[in-house]
Amino acid sequence: MPDKLTLISHALCPYVQRAAIVLDEKNVPFDRVMIDLADKPDWFRTASPLGKVPLLKLDGDRYLFESAPIVEFLDETEGSRLHPADPVERARHRAYIEFASQILNGIGTLYNARDDTGFYAAGEALRAKFRHLENALDPAGPFFAGSSFSLVDAAFAPVFRYFDVFDGFADLGTFDALDRVTAWRDSLAARPSVRKAVSEDYPALLTAFLQKRGSWMSHLLDLRSREQALQAAQ
Repeated sequence: MPDKLTLISHALCPYVQRAAIVLDEKNVPFDRVMIDLADKPDWFRTASPLGKVPLLKLDGDRYLFESAPIVEFLDETEGSRLHPADPVERARHRAYIEFASQILNGIGTLYNARDDTGFYAAGEALRAKFRHLENALDPAGPFFAGSSFSLVDAAFAPVFRYFDVFDGFADLGTFDALDRVTAWRDSLAARPSVRKAVSEDYPALLTAFLQKRGSWMSHLLDLRSREQALQAAQ
């Protein structure tokens, strides 16, 4: 292993956050290099055949791409394992990491919806997935499988972070009556590795990104901004 790893990142990418959380959980020192995905440098195009972040630079010209193999590599080579030892449980955890990725796709559908019909349909589809999670979580908590933080927790922390911003201007009711999911969300938000996975200006950066979508969510943001302006003027 090299003396220090480098995580090639984008400020808003939830998959980058997964890798950053795992690195921090394992106390692995690493550097971060931010990439403008609208203006990708040539070395990045060579190292990332899919043109996506994260990339993990090992040494020389050795890079790993895609978040799933990156976090699996880190789990196998650094510190105590975050995956369960039992092969059946390990497979189940991998399935729920993919489930987190599908929820991220649903979040993209939500913030790209062009009208209220598509927006609320996407919101209900997301809520259905969280209803499933309510019954999948270990009731003892505070994490997905109980007392131990796992790679599933690293995958879901960036999911919940979106809603920290959404809650400021849209009443989605996504977690209403989902007590276990809400407690899990709160526990992840308080985790130091989760807090450090993004910059302090993440909420502002995400809000600016959403305002530019030309979507129903952009419309809701505009309405909220106007309400705040009127309140400030009174």
